[in-house]
Amino acid sequence: MPTPAGVRAAVRALAGAALTAATLLAAAPAAPAAPAAPAVPAAPTPGWTAAPAAGRPYVYLEGAAGSVLEDALSVTNPGPRPLTVTLTGTGTPLALAFATSSVTVPARTRADVPFAVTVTADTPPGEHRGAVRAEAAGRAATVPLHLRVSGPRLAALTVEDVRVERSGTLRYTLVNRGNTVLAPRLAVRAEGLFGTVLDRPEEALPVRLRPGERLTRTAPWPDPPGLDAVTVRLTAAAPGAAPATARADVSFASPAGVGALAAVLLAAAGTTAYALRRRRR
Repeated sequence: MPTPAGVRAAVRALAGAALTAATLLAAAPAAPAAPAAPAVPAAPTPGWTAAPAAGRPYVYLEGAAGSVLEDALSVTNPGPRPLTVTLTGTGTPLALAFATSSVTVPARTRADVPFAVTVTADTPPGEHRGAVRAEAAGRAATVPLHLRVSGPRLAALTVEDVRVERSGTLRYTLVNRGNTVLAPRLAVRAEGLFGTVLDRPEEALPVRLRPGERLTRTAPWPDPPGLDAVTVRLTAAAPGAAPATARADVSFASPAGVGALAAVLLAAAGTTAYALRRRRR
């Protein structure tokens, strides 16, 4: 049986061993933690869309002047919250009205909003363009609208108010007298006292004239005659329309031209005087 002194010695030995083990454990570096699993980003929610009903690429309507044509716009909200969409229409001469100008589409839902296009009585036959516009959540979506108005088509073009400025610049006005959009072409010819001074063949103009539209344009004439009386003729044409011609008369008398004429006259006078003196001898 151990003595009290032996027991105390054994307790001190165990305590020392425990302290030594605790110190070693505290000093030892901590085991590295297991790496965390990479975060998987949430799949993005697709944005809202606006499109013609039945999945068409654009709205197509056809009718006569004075009619009211109907269609619908599909607004799809795939998001987790309701979405309020504002609807408008643009296009001349289209008068477009929605059943409601603002619609709230519930989450993960599609709403079909009817609208009507009123074709005014004075709308000319042919193709017309417009658009349906939807706005929501800081962005907008535009859907093209194509309208075909039936009826007889008349192409008629005139050229009016032709003027020639002293610098040589030509000024004229084109008028669309028909009910279709025109792509005009223009030819210019000028005749002076001694023949043709300008012959510009027909060329396409970078404009399109709507029915009833008047457009005033200018055309440069870089080297007009210095001294001449000129008649300028402008001929305008467009597909389906009869050519139209207008004219203007102008006299040019620049200082250089007058000086040249005076020199010619003086030379002629001198030649005549010399010839007369020779005859008298």
